[in-house]
Amino acid sequence: MTDRRTLVLASASPARLGLLRQAGLDPVVRVSGVDEDALTAPTPAELALVLAEAKAKAVAAELTASELVVGCDSVLELDGRALGKPADAAEALARWQDMRGRSGVLRTGHCVIDTATGRQSSATASTTVRFGTPDDEEVAAYIASGEPLHVAGAFTLDGRSAPFVEGVDGDPGNVIGLSLPLLRRLLAEVDVRIVDLWT
Repeated sequence: MTDRRTLVLASASPARLGLLRQAGLDPVVRVSGVDEDALTAPTPAELALVLAEAKAKAVAAELTASELVVGCDSVLELDGRALGKPADAAEALARWQDMRGRSGVLRTGHCVIDTATGRQSSATASTTVRFGTPDDEEVAAYIASGEPLHVAGAFTLDGRSAPFVEGVDGDPGNVIGLSLPLLRRLLAEVDVRIVDLWT
């Protein structure tokens, strides 16, 4: 068994941190400070990847040892548009009025950088989300909770909006913020086994 490498999560997301910890990993959190609004891409899937790579590169540039940096970013694709965190309660309300009874695709870009070798591997995971039909009072109560203002697409699978999601097709972890199967594959592409990172 080799010495365990330090895993660095380039994200402020408590949900991503929770997923990694539940999977036996204990990452150090370093927030990138990347201005997400300044970045663009032709499609929502590409935008998620551009954002994830920017976050991972920004954090990797600040490190000097042999860390493994993981950057992620999620957007909800609905009608071909990329929807991140809503700006305010009014936007969150408009989102939910638009999403009710429909399906969207949650796109999460993932980027792994090995600072020891400079090797990088990245990809986007996609999961279809089938939204339920919460009534106006339920939506108003959800928005009043403040939760939708902090999550991509104005919903989350592991919080108060979980009862409003009928189901997902694909990796549910991806909807929460990080696809562990994809992370395992990306680590393998830079010659790291995820089991060697277990605490």
